[in-house]
This record gives sequence, structure tokens and C-alpha cells, in this order.
Amino acid sequence: MVEIALLSVAVLVILLTLGVPLPYCFGAGLMTMYFVGDVVMKGNMLWGFYQLGNPVLLAIPLFVLAGTIMSVSGIAASLLNFVNIFIGHLRGGLGVVATISCALIGAISGSGLTGVAAIGPLLIPEMEKQGYPRAYATALIANASLLGLLIPPSVTMIVYGWVTDTSILACFLATLGPGLLIMCSFSVVNLRLARKFDLKLEERPQGKAFVKEASSRGFRATPALLMPVIILGGIYGGIMTPTEAAAVAVIYAIPVGFFIYRGLTIKTFLGAGKEAATSVGAIMLMILFSMILSQMFVLESVPQELVEAIFAITDNKVMLLILINVLLFLVGMVVNDVTAIILIAPLLLPLMDAIGISPIQFAAIMGVNTAMGGVTPPYASILYLGARIGKVPVTQVIRPAMVLILFGYLPVVFLTSFWSDLSLFIPRYFGY
Repeated sequence: MVEIALLSVAVLVILLTLGVPLPYCFGAGLMTMYFVGDVVMKGNMLWGFYQLGNPVLLAIPLFVLAGTIMSVSGIAASLLNFVNIFIGHLRGGLGVVATISCALIGAISGSGLTGVAAIGPLLIPEMEKQGYPRAYATALIANASLLGLLIPPSVTMIVYGWVTDTSILACFLATLGPGLLIMCSFSVVNLRLARKFDLKLEERPQGKAFVKEASSRGFRATPALLMPVIILGGIYGGIMTPTEAAAVAVIYAIPVGFFIYRGLTIKTFLGAGKEAATSVGAIMLMILFSMILSQMFVLESVPQELVEAIFAITDNKVMLLILINVLLFLVGMVVNDVTAIILIAPLLLPLMDAIGISPIQFAAIMGVNTAMGGVTPPYASILYLGARIGKVPVTQVIRPAMVLILFGYLPVVFLTSFWSDLSLFIPRYFGY
């Protein structure tokens, strides 16, 4: 049955690579299982629709809506303005501002696309004025937007926790350490690369002028800074579930956007709602089809056969982890993170159990690997969006993006796999 499952996945991947619309790709994968594998379809379809009623999944559209509102309301601009006063004057400082701003937005929206959509239009032109190549500025912001998939709350970790029956809060905490480390590594790599650019730096205000300006920007940014405090404090403090926190994020973002930053109008609010609804519709459709395909694999005992097949190759833990990372990287290149998690997590979880990797650490391993797919072609949805916002050809953005991935991201991927404390230290502190 492994052969049929692999054939189904191959059909799915080939069609995705050819640019066939997503529903048809999954439909072809399901039909392969149905006709070649003689799998019963009706019961699986009913099971899939029933699973979509899970309250946990309600957090996904709410976080997407909150992130979309935030990107048009002025919340992102106020965060950017506040961070810039401290390090924007340093050589490479504006790149660090971009990275930290994307991390802050990730702590609110749970999406990787929100960072590049909110920060890109503001910072790419500013970075170009300061002397950064426009393609590099676009690549940096697109790569830093991956932090939205790792800094909690994260839509992908909600899906992983739901699929694997793992605590969603523990999954959030597992990717926090790797996410913060990636933020720091991107900042360091940016500072090193910025030495090659002929940058025009502004002078930092001194003494009382600096204190006055920082206080003014900090006061204006307070409502925006309170947003991640309320959301994450409520989740980690046990006051709110992730779904309730997502609802609070929407409720908080609307009046802040309308009455404080005034970036929201009736027109932009309705536009944000339409954009969020479109994104959520695509996400839920992906979840439904990929979940049904994954369930078919489980019913046919594909995970168990896959574990036996892999152990027949090697039982060395280090080699197995390397193979798994390579597999996740290749899958992330052709499908989005949510699809990859739903398809791969149930298949590999028994293998991870067999080699002593906890589901919580596996959440971090899957998170950092599948997030990377957002900037690695052919999928690379975040990179393509960044290129469109930055108004530069994708071919020019790929090279600096790959430099950042190679030196700033990949080392953390391997640390997450081989140094368990990176992903487990914070969950253990909270009792997981």
C-alpha cells in the first residue's frame, strides 16, 4: 500500500508543480487512492466534513482576519516607527528593524503573509532610499515574514496540534525558541551583509531629544504593543484558549484601527474582511482535502509500513533526522505549510516516537521546515508576494533570499532537530 500512497503523493506534487488549481490536485490524489488503491470514498468524505466542525479550527479564520485588519489599520506602521528610533540609525539597523517588526506582527497575526503585506510597502522604499538594493530589502522582509509562522500564535501549530492530538499551547511554545533564534540570526546576517552597501544613515537624536522622541513614539505604539501582550498573556496565563484569543485579537484590532490609528474605514474594513474570507476559504479547502487523503493513508496502515521501510534503510537516529529534514524541505518546496503538516505529520509521527522524538519537538521540527517552503521555489508564496509588493522580478529576489536561508535559517533547522532543549525548554517551564 505504500507504493499506492507514494503514487498518490507523486500525482499531487506533479500537478501542484504544474500550477493546476489546488482542489483539482487533491482531487486527483484522492481519485488515485480510490481507483488504484480501492479505498472507500464516501465514509472518508463524511468524516472530513465532520472534522471541520472542530472548534479548534475556528482560531484559524479569526487569526487571519486579525492579521488582515492589522495590515491596513496602521498598527504595523506604529510598531515599525517605534522600533526604528532605537536601531534605525545603525549600519544595517533598518534591516534589523524590519526583522523585529515582522516578529512582532507574527506575535499578533499567526500568518506569514501578514508580515510582508504590512511591512513591505512601508519599509522596502525606505530601505532603498537608505542605500539597500531593492531586491535585497524585498528578500529580507519576505524571509523575516516566516517568523509569523513560528512566533506564536501560529496557524500551522494550531493545525499540527489538532492533527496529532498534541496540546496547541505546547506547540506554540515549541516554535518560540527557534523563532526567536531565527530572528536574531537574520539580524546578524543582515548586519554583516549591510557592510557591502553604500548606506546613507540618519543621525540619532541625542540626550533629551532622543528621550522625547522615543517617549512620543512609544506612547503612540502602546495600543499596538498591548495586542501581543493581551493575546499571548491570555493564552500562556491560561485565561483564554487559542480560539478565544483569536476572537479577542479581532475585537481589539477593530476599535484600535478605527479610532486610534484611523487606518480602518468602512471601505478598508470590508476589503480586509473579503481578503480574509478568500484566504480562509482556500485554507479550509486545503485542510479538508489533505485531511481526507491523510486519513486514507492511516486507514491503509501506510504510516506503519513507511516506518518499517525507513528502518530497513537505517536505524541510526542522526541519519533518520537528516533524511526527515530533507523530506520536509522537499515537501515544503511544492506545497504550503498547512498542507504539508496535515499530510506528513500523521505519517511520520510513529517514526518519531520510535526514535525517541517527542510530539512537541516534532512540532518545532515540522514548523521550521515547512515554513521555509514559503520562500523556496516553486511554491514560495511569501517570496512571490514580496516580489510583487517590492516591484522587483522574482529572479532578482531569489539569490539574496537563498543567502539568508543558507546562513540565517538552515543552521536553526538543524539545531531544532539535534538540540532538543531549543524547542523543549520553554514548554517544560510551563509544565509540558
